[in-house]
Amino acid sequence: MSTFKALIANKGEAGTSVAFGEFAEADLMEGDVIVRVTHSTLNYKDGLAITGRAPVVRRWPMIPGIDFAGRVESSDHPEFKPSDLVILNGWGTGETHLGAYAQKSRVKGDWLVPLPDGMTPAEAMAIGTAGYTAMLSLLALERHGVKPADGPVVVTGAAGGVGSVATALLAKAGWHVIASTGRPEEADYLKGLGAAEIIDRNELSGPGRPLGKERWIAGVDAVGSHTLANVLSMTKYGGAVAACGLAQGMDLPASVAPFILRGVALLGIDSVMCPKTRRLEAWQRLARDLDREKLAAMTTTIPLEDVVETGRALLDGKVRGRVVVEIG
Repeated sequence: MSTFKALIANKGEAGTSVAFGEFAEADLMEGDVIVRVTHSTLNYKDGLAITGRAPVVRRWPMIPGIDFAGRVESSDHPEFKPSDLVILNGWGTGETHLGAYAQKSRVKGDWLVPLPDGMTPAEAMAIGTAGYTAMLSLLALERHGVKPADGPVVVTGAAGGVGSVATALLAKAGWHVIASTGRPEEADYLKGLGAAEIIDRNELSGPGRPLGKERWIAGVDAVGSHTLANVLSMTKYGGAVAACGLAQGMDLPASVAPFILRGVALLGIDSVMCPKTRRLEAWQRLARDLDREKLAAMTTTIPLEDVVETGRALLDGKVRGRVVVEIG
């Protein structure tokens, strides 16, 4: 029987646990494409799944990991053939479908997108769901009609994965980026990505007023809770905020004041079930617009064996930017 290396999560009476082991190809879940995974990444959700700090995993045993890049090994799907390079983000992978921290994965071909020309699998995973979510946020702001000439944009959790890529993308698009972070030591890093101003997250993280002083026309928020409420309260008339994360919490202790007195829009960003046409648009824009040198500057590479320890560090706020996981 063919087996391969994988990180396997289990749940027992003592709680959840993860360990490396051999997994049988015959036990992979249904799908019409088998991919030889070469690279993955580490997102906030992956850290939650690995540590069990939140109920991300809903099937046991589970191979965590919501992203991968690799080469098609076999395919019954009309869009893909053996040797094609592909990317997967979301679709329940690592939650309800066996995920990316393994040398092989069998998935539905409809979940895959081709690796853009000129992009390597490692670069695709340096972007990962975090960077793809950042681009979905930028696209949503563009569709709403806000423009750099209208005023600044604020990015919360700016030193994290989504925030780092969002900062680079927005700066490249001509925005005056205000980067909010709880790590003042990362100021030079964020300015290197294109941030024009750095503010302390404490300005946004506590309970706020229903309406604050107008400071920005747009926002990309990966934090939620009081932070998102404050971002909304300080958004200028007719502005918009893309909400894509919950690092501070799932709650939104806000009022309707920004919406009914300033016409502010709250744009929800979902990366997991996002339609394929929008995924393709996001990845093509990432290939075109994301500065590869800035991507490299925000990226750390680790072997699969280090993913558990690094996942814990990520949740503790000790990891900046993006992490590429070499599957091996």
